[in-house]
Amino acid sequence: MTSRRTPLVLVTGLDRALTAQAATPLLDRPGTVVVHHDVRGLGQGVVVRTLREQRATGVVESTAAIELAHGCLSCTLRLDLLPLLRTLARRDDVSRIVLQLDPALEPEHLCWAFEEVVLDEDTADDQAAETAGDWVEVAGVLVAVDAARWLDAATGEETMDDHGLAATVDDERTLAQVAVGQVTAADAVLLAGEPDDGWAAVRLTAVLDRLVPGGPRAQLGRAHPDELLTALPATAKRGRMPTPHDALLAGQPPLDAVADVELVRFSATRPFSPERLHDAIDVLLTGVVCSRGRLWLASQPDRAIWLESAGGGLRIGDAGPWLATLGADAELWSQVDPERSAAAALRWDALHGDRDVEIVVLTHRQPAALITAALSAALLIDDELAAGEDTWGALPDPFGTWHADPCEASGPADEPDLHTSTTDREDHSR
Repeated sequence: MTSRRTPLVLVTGLDRALTAQAATPLLDRPGTVVVHHDVRGLGQGVVVRTLREQRATGVVESTAAIELAHGCLSCTLRLDLLPLLRTLARRDDVSRIVLQLDPALEPEHLCWAFEEVVLDEDTADDQAAETAGDWVEVAGVLVAVDAARWLDAATGEETMDDHGLAATVDDERTLAQVAVGQVTAADAVLLAGEPDDGWAAVRLTAVLDRLVPGGPRAQLGRAHPDELLTALPATAKRGRMPTPHDALLAGQPPLDAVADVELVRFSATRPFSPERLHDAIDVLLTGVVCSRGRLWLASQPDRAIWLESAGGGLRIGDAGPWLATLGADAELWSQVDPERSAAAALRWDALHGDRDVEIVVLTHRQPAALITAALSAALLIDDELAAGEDTWGALPDPFGTWHADPCEASGPADEPDLHTSTTDREDHSR
């Protein structure tokens, strides 16, 4: 069955010029509109929106300065970008929309917003609330990667502000967090230039093979972006956001080590000591490209904890309740994804249910054995485990409590049941 929604292509990357170079060739298809929001003036409450359209007479470009009452990315999405997608999708002469993203706009956040942010908050009771996702569907996410500089950016500790890419003065994201997030959200990669030498080329290839397993890759300017979109496998994400309880090694990435680049999987069926884990976390912030995983903290037995890092930046947050806490509530169980239920059943423990630990680390300099040893030492020892949950609840917990009442949900980080809810250690840079 053919979808009636308008195909939407996201083009992302750290370098504005390379992102523009990757998006422009897509204009050669009639009916295509390329949308770009320049958010460099967001701190002053102004966003510059550019539309380029392919018409019978050629490409027509229009630019408008959008004034926002609040200079934030959330307002940019809610007040302009998302309603614009609906407006364009309603037009008979628009057959495809391309979003040329500013580096500050992360594709994962956008894909969440397409499906979750209601466009008309004052919808009448007899009208169904609409989202942009009712009008557009993601056909693919392309990322433009500077082959000579990307790996350094993805493994460093510098902030977006250090590179003039921060959206606002309080944007504390690291360059690595954004760089890795762009690539892991991508379905295909366009490489610009060449790494500095053969060793660097091998390492970059090894990292991309593990971050975008099975995704097509080509040199920017030598292949048309449509060739990559056509070559996307059936398993391509196409904007689907993974949940904290999805398989951490989806897409069958290579599991062997190449040029010191290796995926390290750590799993355990006992909880972490919160203090010892807090002390051990630095092993994930040195010589590591990124890590992500589910944690079982002894001090917080009812909630799964989500961890993700990139370079020297780290986020930790709430991943929702363990299934073992749902009891016999049929309504709650009906809301659980069947794949999660099946995976939990395979590892179910008579005492602790589905509680467990699983972390996947992509290392490029940190030895796998050191990572495994540090995390193993942070688990409860036998005597602590035998003491039981009543004792665990009294353990000191440097991770604090979850912030469960955001002022306004503007993305996954603001949803208390999702994996990046705020904690006192949400952003940690060495």
